Amino acid sequence: MNIPSPLPNEKWLFAQIADGDEAAFRQLFQAYLPSLYPMIAQVTKSGPVAEDIIQETFLRLWMHRDRLTTIEHPRAWILRIAYFQAFTWLRDQSIHQKAITRLRPGDQDADTEQQLAFRQTEALIRQAVAQLPGQQKKAYSLSRDSGLKNAEIARKMGLSEQSVKNTLVRALKFIREYLEKAGITTLVFFLTLIGTKP
Repeated sequence: MNIPSPLPNEKWLFAQIADGDEAAFRQLFQAYLPSLYPMIAQVTKSGPVAEDIIQETFLRLWMHRDRLTTIEHPRAWILRIAYFQAFTWLRDQSIHQKAITRLRPGDQDADTEQQLAFRQTEALIRQAVAQLPGQQKKAYSLSRDSGLKNAEIARKMGLSEQSVKNTLVRALKFIREYLEKAGITTLVFFLTLIGTKP
C-alpha cells in the first residue's frame, strides 16, 4: 500500500492554510490524493465512497483551519481523520445491513413499526430544516430537493463552491444534532433508508 510520505513543508502549508491560503490547501490536497485515494478505497471497497471520505477529510481540515498551527504531525493527523471516516462508514453500513435483515418482508408488525419510525424521522427532518437560517435552508433545498450539485447551487446562489460546501456542512450538522436531541440514535440508518444522505 502506498502510504503518503510527509511533505517537507507540511507544517508550513498548515500555517498558510490556517491563514486562509487556498493555494496552499490545494497543494496539500493534490499531494495527498494520489496515495490517499487507493488506501481509503481498499478499506471501503468503493471508489465513490473513498472520494466522499477524502472530500470530507479535507473539508474538515479547511473548516477547522484555525487549529492547524497546533498540529505537530500533519501527515498522521490527516490519516487519522481519513481512516476514522472510513471505519465510521463501515460501521454504519454494518448497522444498515443488520437492520435490513431483521426487517425482511413478512414481518408485518416490524414493517408497520418501521414505516412509522420513518415518517416520524422525516417529520423531524422537516422541522429541523424549517429552523435553518435562510442561506442554509436554500442550499439544503437545492441540494436535497432539487438534486443540484454544489457547482450548480453556487451559480444559483451567487456563492463560491467552497462556500456552498461549508453552508451544507453546517446545515447537516444542525439537522443531525436536532435529530439526536429527539432521540434518533441510529441516524445514518434512518437517513439512508428515507433517501437523505447524512
